[in-house]
Amino acid sequence: MVFKSHMDEALAEARAAAERGEVPVGAVIVAPDGRVVASAGNRTRELNDPTAHAEILALRAACAEAGSERLPSHDLYVTLEPCAMCAAALASARIRRIYYGASDPKSGGVAHGARVFAHPQAHHKPEVYDGIAAEEAADLLRCFFASQRD
Repeated sequence: MVFKSHMDEALAEARAAAERGEVPVGAVIVAPDGRVVASAGNRTRELNDPTAHAEILALRAACAEAGSERLPSHDLYVTLEPCAMCAAALASARIRRIYYGASDPKSGGVAHGARVFAHPQAHHKPEVYDGIAAEEAADLLRCFFASQRD
């Protein structure tokens, strides 16, 4: 099987989130056959829900589609390093691989901060690949936050 990145779809979700006034983070979950089974962008403001991160929304939809709380053969593509909350949820779901774009030194929970998967208490340690379309993902975030200050 040939590797295909689905980061373009995640970036599209991030751009749509920005257009809604949300922090531009997008996520997609891919089944073992390569189908995108769920996609989402941040909706914390729209839903008045601090847990409505792109990863959580995509995870909920993918689990519903699979009819299971576990997705051990699924992969996540997300434009920003998952925070500790999202990383813990992804571990609980047993996501196989995480591909993320921009690093998040302030609030990340994978390579920074809590480093959820490095803890002995971690339920599951997915394979993690960082830096996928990192510059484009970081640019979306920089532009969004710059527009909020103007």
